[in-house]
Amino acid sequence: MPSFALTRLRSRLPATETPLIRRLAIASLVSQIVIVVTGGAVRLTASGLGCPEWPRCTADSIVSTPELGLHGVIEFGNRLLTFVLVVIAVAMLVSVLNLRRPRRDLFRLSVALLAGIPAQAVIGGITVWTDLNPWVVGWHFLVSMALVTVATVLVNRTRLTTAQSRERLPQAAPRILRQLLAVIAGLTGLVVVLGVIVTGSGPHAGDHGAARNNLDPELMTRIHAAPVYLLVMTVALAVALAYRYRVAPALRRSLVLLAVVVLAQGAVGYAQHLLHLPVGLVALHLLGASLLTAAAVHAVYTGYTRQPAGAGAGALGQVRTPVH
Repeated sequence: MPSFALTRLRSRLPATETPLIRRLAIASLVSQIVIVVTGGAVRLTASGLGCPEWPRCTADSIVSTPELGLHGVIEFGNRLLTFVLVVIAVAMLVSVLNLRRPRRDLFRLSVALLAGIPAQAVIGGITVWTDLNPWVVGWHFLVSMALVTVATVLVNRTRLTTAQSRERLPQAAPRILRQLLAVIAGLTGLVVVLGVIVTGSGPHAGDHGAARNNLDPELMTRIHAAPVYLLVMTVALAVALAYRYRVAPALRRSLVLLAVVVLAQGAVGYAQHLLHLPVGLVALHLLGASLLTAAAVHAVYTGYTRQPAGAGAGALGQVRTPVH
């Protein structure tokens, strides 16, 4: 009977790429970004130890109790959101089960995304056990950025048919632009890591008694700003070259999107520093970090892969000469 039920279930699953698979991939990306923002809300409301135990909320209760107040509700609510991510990730994985051979890329990415969620939950538990050690909290955030990266690639890969995913076509970007994209990837990673260190030196610790990393916030902010300026200039140059070389429209769009996100994130970062880190702007900056990661990954994917997202097979890799 179980074997029959499993066979019947698999017969109802997609045997080819469908809009449902793409929607689930998008839901995976959106949910990964949402949990970053809600995790930021936990820290910014000093609710990081609202549930003082893990995996239970308290020694005697799985859920938040009235004694824990609003902080307990906020922290427990963020923990509950993990189950939403699991449901979406499981649905994503199940939807590509029948495609696991022709579309191993989708299957492997789905497995990685699902495996990352419990791993991230365990790291979240370690942050509680270490009383919100800023280095552990920072690692928690960086793993979230890794999952955003995986989800972004997954979204891009779901745009392809099985035939397109196997074709060997020229890369979308000329060599100089691919080199700039590699620099953009490195600078984006550096900006995010330094941003985590700056956060660990700042006032929003997640709990009034939580330790900080004892680094000079002003100095770390200045160090963090240096690669931000380089990133802005590199992205601007990449956009200019994308139009000069008339690369595939999908690549131009991805670079313009990245430029908008970089400028917006830089403006929010400057404003929050100038205004002494108001909670609202810090939360917006956290959202911006996730969007920056996704936009950078999307641009690099589009320029480096042989299948630019959103382009037809006949238009791929057609790089024209510069316009003089």
